[in-house]
Amino acid sequence: MNTLTDVSAPTRSAAAERVLVLDFGSQYAQLIARRVREQHVYCEIVRHDIAAERVRELNPAGLILSGGPASVYAPAAPRCDPRLFELGIPVLGICFGMQLACQALGGKVESSPAREYGRAECQVLVADDLLAGVPSQTQVWMSHGDQVTGIADGFVPLARTATCPYAAVKHRTRPIYGLQFHPEVTHTPDGGTVLKNFLQRACQTSGSWKLGDFAAETIQRIRQRVGNDRVICGLSGGVDSSVVAALIAEAIGPQLSCILVDNGLLRHSEEESVIAEFSKHFKTDLHVVKAEDRFLSALAGVTDPQEKRRRIGHTFIDCFTEEAKKIHGARYLAQGTLYPDVIESGAAPDGPADTIKLHHNVGGLPAELGFELIEPLRDLFKDEVRRLGLQLGLPEDIVWRHPFPGPGLAVRCLGEVTRERLAVLRAADFIVVSEIKAAGLYRATSQAFAVLLPVQSVGVMGDSRTYDNALAVRCVNTDDFMTADWSHLPYDLLARISTRIINEVQGVNRVVYDISSKPPATIEWE
Repeated sequence: MNTLTDVSAPTRSAAAERVLVLDFGSQYAQLIARRVREQHVYCEIVRHDIAAERVRELNPAGLILSGGPASVYAPAAPRCDPRLFELGIPVLGICFGMQLACQALGGKVESSPAREYGRAECQVLVADDLLAGVPSQTQVWMSHGDQVTGIADGFVPLARTATCPYAAVKHRTRPIYGLQFHPEVTHTPDGGTVLKNFLQRACQTSGSWKLGDFAAETIQRIRQRVGNDRVICGLSGGVDSSVVAALIAEAIGPQLSCILVDNGLLRHSEEESVIAEFSKHFKTDLHVVKAEDRFLSALAGVTDPQEKRRRIGHTFIDCFTEEAKKIHGARYLAQGTLYPDVIESGAAPDGPADTIKLHHNVGGLPAELGFELIEPLRDLFKDEVRRLGLQLGLPEDIVWRHPFPGPGLAVRCLGEVTRERLAVLRAADFIVVSEIKAAGLYRATSQAFAVLLPVQSVGVMGDSRTYDNALAVRCVNTDDFMTADWSHLPYDLLARISTRIINEVQGVNRVVYDISSKPPATIEWE
């Protein structure tokens, strides 16, 4: 079964300068490719075990070995073809990729007693072509338990941290480089400079590739593939499904039917907003399924996050299937799956990636529903989807709406999901978003929401003792949703949010603010 995953067809000049990312299971493999594309160099992700002969045929300008969750000294660790290092093609190893390259060429990798997760101060030892323009003291993002503890004679150390003597290395005679830190994430401020140096200085790329007109190309592919058949699109009101619906509507017009499943897990006034937007803007064939009771029944007594997602996914399939059967001639199912959904779900069953969480719109649905799957946004990140939405002429209030998880408020209602707890969470969440909008900070933040905790705490209201719920407020800033930092909201805004929630939402007597970044935390709590 084919899915629409091509972002843009490369031009001849782009293909001649392509860079290949060998994926060893890193959560950031696609992010690396995107950072390369931002430097106007065409990039593709390939399997970690691609043969040297195939690489020679593709004739890339450079190779990037991604990070990964395994230890290079583990018997089952993924490995690349060792002949790749003999091709004379510039190689940049990142984290696991660096360890693999160093080990393959005679170095030593061991478990480090001082592991590094998060920001670290890095000292540049040699400002050569890879680290040219990088300050002598720079901040980098580390995420490793293993590290290179000894390099072969052919290597030179380029940078170090307090606990990592080989934060960056290069080979003396071959165009092979290694970085223990992650240059692709926004938490490494000079990471873009490092990648640009590798691409321009080592790979000698011209940076002439431009991303093609994704909308026009995707619309044409959908048209050709669908023909006279009908497509069903599941709507949530979020930007992802909205952009998918806009693409499909532009391609096939009245052959599109949209289904909104009201699972009782939506935000305040979500259903009314979706119906108004899609009736007015898209004028589409919209089917609304009222299913709150079915979802709450399925979730009764469940507290495990993954089990919540599984039950929501199964109930969604049942509801969707029943409604889809009423739509004559439907052959395709369109979904707003993004790449972060795919890689966080460990989507490649034979790949080396770990599963972070389950997504109800990734895997399983086509087989259950009997439709062929169309996922036109599968290779894109959230900010790219937003730009695409604006390109399609979608209203800004749709394009800039904060993301909302497929399982809805169920994964923000920690512990058991009940109608009463959802009402508390929904009211508090509405206050959080309303106050951030009133402060003019909604567009300046990437995602903001409330989380109802399965924790009660003692409080005092008036002269009476209370023992009510604690509620967390989560607000993050991010470019790509692969990494994120907590939003430094003004204290007076946080005070207003807390005061309003405690005063207006019955059942909450304590509000806390989440100041953890991703990684090591995720954006959602479940």
